[in-house]
Amino acid sequence: MIAIVDYDAGNIMSVQKACAYLGYQTILTRDRAEILQADHVILPGVGAFADAMKKLVDFGLDETLRETVKRGIPLLGICLGLQLLFERSDESLALQDGADVRGLCLLDGEILKIDDKNGLLKVPHMGWNQLSFTRESRLYQGIPDGTEVYFVHSYYLKAGNPSIVTATCEYGTQIDVGVESDNLFACQFHPEKSGKWGLRILENFLNI
Repeated sequence: MIAIVDYDAGNIMSVQKACAYLGYQTILTRDRAEILQADHVILPGVGAFADAMKKLVDFGLDETLRETVKRGIPLLGICLGLQLLFERSDESLALQDGADVRGLCLLDGEILKIDDKNGLLKVPHMGWNQLSFTRESRLYQGIPDGTEVYFVHSYYLKAGNPSIVTATCEYGTQIDVGVESDNLFACQFHPEKSGKWGLRILENFLNI
């Protein structure tokens, strides 16, 4: 059973449909017991960092996700789901009267705002971009280097520990877009919207 964490964030249904297309049974849930009994857990997300963290805390999902990692259950963060795994985000400071909201702190690193280079870059970074693999990862087995995947984001990861970074892309600067640390995986792009190679990445995770 695949548990897709339901915390009122976007792209949940597209992730569920992609898993169903691949032949996997899923459950949309915020129930602690169901998540901790799952074979795999997916943390999706589209939206604001601070709002998402508040919902995770309100639903008690912050501690549930920490326990998921502690128990060794494979966990995949997608887009905002990647960002929430880290320590902080510039996005919360960008809000009026913003505070430096703490993330789940499961991994070291911070989420920075994409620099628009004096208007030369479009923000958000939206559309297809190429992956560059920095080391072997179970997510990218059988995926050619340079594969294009689909992005929608205005903030990006700068990992505190470069050894966990599995993929980067270029968008004005080098952006960390994939990580792997033991049973914890994450990607800034949307595999469920990235065609056959995105589905292969998702299937690789579900086969772990």
